[in-house]
Amino acid sequence: MKLLMVVAPKRYREEEFEIPAEIFEEAGIEFDVASTKAGECEGMMGGIIEAKLAIKDAKESDYDGIVIVGGLGASDFLWSDDDLKTLTEEFGKSGKVIGAICLAPVILARAGLLKGRQATVFESPASLKLIEEGGANYLNIPVVSDMNIITANHPTVSKGFAEAIIEKLGC
Repeated sequence: MKLLMVVAPKRYREEEFEIPAEIFEEAGIEFDVASTKAGECEGMMGGIIEAKLAIKDAKESDYDGIVIVGGLGASDFLWSDDDLKTLTEEFGKSGKVIGAICLAPVILARAGLLKGRQATVFESPASLKLIEEGGANYLNIPVVSDMNIITANHPTVSKGFAEAIIEKLGC
């Protein structure tokens, strides 16, 4: 079992990466980290992780699912990233597990994956508008699982988010 974890190159939310990564490792799930470019990525609180590859070089066929980390960097760098939009669409077409937390569910809406689906997102005027424009049925609850898609609305629910992903993976 292997996941692709996507983070913004700057201002990703550390606990939204670190807590799921730890839970995935404990469950025996491998993962690669991708960003808009390979190399060092800096979190909102100064944390540093290494992105093994650029999003444009990631292949959906190499993974059992994708997990997109939020934080302010998600809106700054990932919302408008066409490579991530295309990759997310590919995961959607394959029916693989797709997770997005905090501000990252907007990426799923932009890729057309939330049309008619229940989802949550970190509430901001922009994120709510974009989620609803994407056709999602917005729920103001911490974690929402709708078929193969798991969304979560806040860093504090990172553990529940990761557990919902593991459940969808059947681990």
